[in-house]
Amino acid sequence: MTVIPVAGVDTLRDDLVARLARGERFAGLLASAGDGAGQRLRLTALSARPGALDPLDAYLPADAAGYPALTPDVPAAAWYERALHDLFGVTPLGHPDLDPLVLPRRDDGTALPRPGSGARPGPLEPDERASARRVTGAGLFTIPHGPVRSGVLESIEYLVETPGEDVLHLRVRPFAKHRGVQNRFEGMTAADGVLLAERVEGIASVAHALAFSHAVESMAGVVPPRPAAMVRVLHAELERVANHLDVTMKLADAAGLAVAVARFGWHKEGVLRLVGDLCGSRFGRGVVVPGGVRGLPRLGGGDLLRRLDRLDAAIAVDARALMDTASFLDRLRGTGVLDPALALRHGALGPVGRGSGCAEDVRWSRPYDHYPRPERPTVPVGETGDALARLRVRLEEVADSFDLARRATDLLDAADPDDRTGLAVRMPTPAGRGLGWAEAPQGEVVYLLDVGADGRITRCAPRSASFHNLALFPATFNGDVLTDFPFIEASFGLSVAGAVM
Repeated sequence: MTVIPVAGVDTLRDDLVARLARGERFAGLLASAGDGAGQRLRLTALSARPGALDPLDAYLPADAAGYPALTPDVPAAAWYERALHDLFGVTPLGHPDLDPLVLPRRDDGTALPRPGSGARPGPLEPDERASARRVTGAGLFTIPHGPVRSGVLESIEYLVETPGEDVLHLRVRPFAKHRGVQNRFEGMTAADGVLLAERVEGIASVAHALAFSHAVESMAGVVPPRPAAMVRVLHAELERVANHLDVTMKLADAAGLAVAVARFGWHKEGVLRLVGDLCGSRFGRGVVVPGGVRGLPRLGGGDLLRRLDRLDAAIAVDARALMDTASFLDRLRGTGVLDPALALRHGALGPVGRGSGCAEDVRWSRPYDHYPRPERPTVPVGETGDALARLRVRLEEVADSFDLARRATDLLDAADPDDRTGLAVRMPTPAGRGLGWAEAPQGEVVYLLDVGADGRITRCAPRSASFHNLALFPATFNGDVLTDFPFIEASFGLSVAGAVM
């Protein structure tokens, strides 16, 4: 294969490596199809620092079949470059592993539709009976776990290399959940696009709607009204509580604690019913729109505060009981340890990162809507990096989320009635490029959005925290055994559909 030298990629790499050496965080590598002026593909690396998320661009010539991979210098880019290889057919030369990640194949080996209008990759005909081996030796074998699994777990395939009990190596194949969501954005208006964004990752509907809307708002140069910003915070924090309760419930289920499963399932149901009473959707869909929100909560401030207080108190009692259960803690302590140094190098997000000492939370490091506070809050973090640390972070965040929801409710209740009618800014037709983010229950969500002069989306590249963190999942099996698997997977709290879209 003839590869055209790509000077822009070299410049991007040098800039990115220098930024990471200064303490910035690698936040993703996204791409969009060429603009028709002799450009084939635009690569955009994202570098995060307090107060800013910087896009670094490089363009590939129209006849370039590949480019020098970033992964050897930026290991956290490995999954991103695998995804680019699947979706756009461009080869990152020097990448150590280009096993299909995002894009599955039809039975005849032909590629499924991809974002963009560039050349399609050549047919790939994998032998599904063959499992790549990374570990060799007598008595070793590979267990294919999934993609169809028992219960209501999402479809994903794990290839577990083991001598019988110890997990020596794990390969993750999530492409069974690929839905071609990025293609579906193309041609939509921003008003319609937010409806799709809510469905990219169902467990983080509000966070994705926020990140998408922030991208549109940055492009149009508008700021949502203050009451709308408080409504956004209220729904985002209730979504966070529901997610963290779901993780707690799944960890209790893995330990066989039926009473705890029932209790935390009931609490989660109480939160979802509250959200449904506030807006008509148990998942908070239809609330966030570019420029603001669709309406005020349907419950009065007094009723809402009473329900928040009851939920908070009941959850706190059961959380204390669960964390006093020695047999439960024994299963989590030392299980699925994510090395803090690796978490920092990778830029691990959300509770996964905070459980390993990475304290960044974009609600505070790059605040939006009504999150800014006079004083910087204490972000809950753990040091051990195990499943127990990740759970403790979540339970602390639940208490903080109730506090934030009460503050937002108080401010809404005290707002000037004339102010409360202004719930959305009249949006001009957006055009150009926008970058938006939000802190989902799983961590930072990013949207890179391109809109044409006609106001229709030409490219929308979401980056979920689930995609970024799932790459770290295999690295947590350090002396763990097969029976630890459900604890480690549940403690990550990720969405497979949200990871591969």
